[in-house]
Amino acid sequence: MAARAGSLVAAVLAHSGRLDKEDLGTRIGRLSRRVEELKGEVCAMINKKYNEFLPSVQSAEELVSQVEGLCSNIDLLKAGIETEVQRDLNVAVAEFTELKQQLERDTLVLSILKKLQEARSSLRLLESRKGFELNILKALSTELTVQTQNMLYRLGEEWQKLAVWKLPPSKESSSLESVVHSELHLHTVSSKEEEIAGPPVASVLQAFAVLGELHTKLKIFGQLLLKHILKPLILYPSLQPCTEEQSDVFILRFKSEEPSLDQSSPMEVFDKIRLIFEVLHRYLLNVPLEQPVTDKDCGVTLAELLGDMIWEELSDCLIQNCLVNSIPTSSSKLEQYIEVIKSTEEFEEALKNMQFLKGDTTDLLKYARNVNCHFANKKCQDVIVAARNLMTSEIHNTVKITPDSCVALPRLPDPGAGDQSKTSKASELLHNDMVNLENRTKLSQYTFSLPTCRISSSVEKLMELAYQTLLEATSSTDHCCIQLFYSVRNIFQLFYDVVPTYHKENLQKLPQLAAIHHNNCMYIAHHLLTLGHQFRYRLTNVLCDGAATFVDMVPGFRRLGMECFLAQMRVQKGEILERLSSARNFSNMDDEENYCAANKAIRQVLHQLKRLGKVWQDVLPVNVYCKAMGTLLNTALTEIVTRIAALEDISAEDADRLYSLCRTMVEEGPQVFTPLPEEDKNKKYQEEVPVYVQKWMTFKELMIILQANLQEIVDQWADGKGPLAAEFSAAEVKSLIRALFQNTERRAAALAKIK
Repeated sequence: MAARAGSLVAAVLAHSGRLDKEDLGTRIGRLSRRVEELKGEVCAMINKKYNEFLPSVQSAEELVSQVEGLCSNIDLLKAGIETEVQRDLNVAVAEFTELKQQLERDTLVLSILKKLQEARSSLRLLESRKGFELNILKALSTELTVQTQNMLYRLGEEWQKLAVWKLPPSKESSSLESVVHSELHLHTVSSKEEEIAGPPVASVLQAFAVLGELHTKLKIFGQLLLKHILKPLILYPSLQPCTEEQSDVFILRFKSEEPSLDQSSPMEVFDKIRLIFEVLHRYLLNVPLEQPVTDKDCGVTLAELLGDMIWEELSDCLIQNCLVNSIPTSSSKLEQYIEVIKSTEEFEEALKNMQFLKGDTTDLLKYARNVNCHFANKKCQDVIVAARNLMTSEIHNTVKITPDSCVALPRLPDPGAGDQSKTSKASELLHNDMVNLENRTKLSQYTFSLPTCRISSSVEKLMELAYQTLLEATSSTDHCCIQLFYSVRNIFQLFYDVVPTYHKENLQKLPQLAAIHHNNCMYIAHHLLTLGHQFRYRLTNVLCDGAATFVDMVPGFRRLGMECFLAQMRVQKGEILERLSSARNFSNMDDEENYCAANKAIRQVLHQLKRLGKVWQDVLPVNVYCKAMGTLLNTALTEIVTRIAALEDISAEDADRLYSLCRTMVEEGPQVFTPLPEEDKNKKYQEEVPVYVQKWMTFKELMIILQANLQEIVDQWADGKGPLAAEFSAAEVKSLIRALFQNTERRAAALAKIK
């Protein structure tokens, strides 16, 4: 730097020789100052460089020491790894050697077994030849048998180690508590061991196949699998499979959880079963039988053999306890069943991939796909079961039916929607031939209504069930529609057969139940008249041509109700006649004992009629009630008239007492007519007693005779034109006159006028 400054000054002096001294001095001073500045800059630069360099050198030295320490640690770790790897390598070599020896032993055993099998076949062939007997062959055969049994025993022990069942000691092994405590342990090997020696199960099962015992062992395993694992998973919705994998064993156990529904959906059941088969396929059954004894097993895996053994029973269990319960109960839910069909297809496809199933479609999938037929069958079955439950319920629980009341009929489409061509043609004919047939006198809106009465609430529900089932049929397929229609007919046929038999004793003993049953039959017959017509054009075409009718069942139901009620009427008539039989034929009424017996009989009959009147009150229709009570009262009056008319001698005192008894019947007899709970409304029917009691006027004429003299009787006869002649024959009147009056000329004259 100094040399450079000197040269610079020389150059300047040389260049400016012509300058004066002052200019030279000025320049020299300027250059000197510049030189000093440069010296300062150089000095500052050197100081700065060394101040920064020293710390850098120190940092570098520290980093060098750290790197040396790290290298030392790396060397130590490398040495440790080499030592550990060397030790594991020795263990691996030992394991490999052991597995190799095991493989060689298994291979040797299999080859020996095959040779033994060949020898066994040859020995059997030799034994089949006549006259060929060698001691050596017998000895070989015995030895072969012994060795075979020994081999089977050893293989059996190995098999028990591979698949270990841990079952509870309880006898009820199928109960939920027992299943929860059941376990299946499957022996496993590591992947490295499996690559070297193959799965141990393969050798054992291949040996069983050579000895012809594979199917027996597999069948026992399949039955245990069905009983303790597969069927419980189907039957118990709360049961869930749990898996646990350890170093050399895979454990399958169960736990019970609170189910959200009473029954598991098919999807949930399929997932559980699929998990079980996946476990079995992975750890036990994915074994090909490379050299089977028979040709039919060629290329068959163990999973396929097990599937052939248990699939039929498993699929039946799945159908009966899973798919059957999932069949929809309403046609509106049929579309949702597609998920079940899809899940069934996926389930079978998964089993086919695991080789448990063959390629053919099984009964399980066929059942799921045939849902329309099963829906119809289940719907019909549910309808019949519900109907039978209603029929076997109590009859005495009743509801009141009035002309204004009706079954809640479903909202149906316009009839034209069913058969547009027929309805349009009919309306066209009506339009062309239109005639004003309207009558000024119109029928009441209740003309064709069922009269007010009481019916069983179960019958009302039964009729609603019939309507709802037919409504369901209108939106179903043709096949289902026909089945549902005939199920409704079967409901009524079942009623016709079941109710009279099931309730026979009560219908015979209890008058009220007989009346209710009568109303039930009439109520059903009333609806059957129009039931088919209401749905005729909404059902399938097969039923629209006249088959959709219930009219043919109407006479049977009417007859059923009438026969039951008439049987009860005969019972009541018998009781009335039996009570009147204790009246001692109404003879010798002057005897106090006879009079008391007759009076008691009359009182008992009236009590019976009043009791029936209360029992049938507000139950029977008013017209049926009045006819029934009138018939029973008429029975009593007819019996009394017959007994009194048959008397040969009636004294004046007897006549007075007979009149008193008859007056009791006349005064209290109308009071048994109480068809309505409101007393003021019953007076109308009590005043109309002569309308319902055929012998009422006859009875009143008898009372007149008992209190009349001969002239009054003759006047009542009026030459056969009077009121007495309308009720009694001439012979009956003469008989009464002879019994009431002594034999005098006046009686003879009166008898002469009665003709």
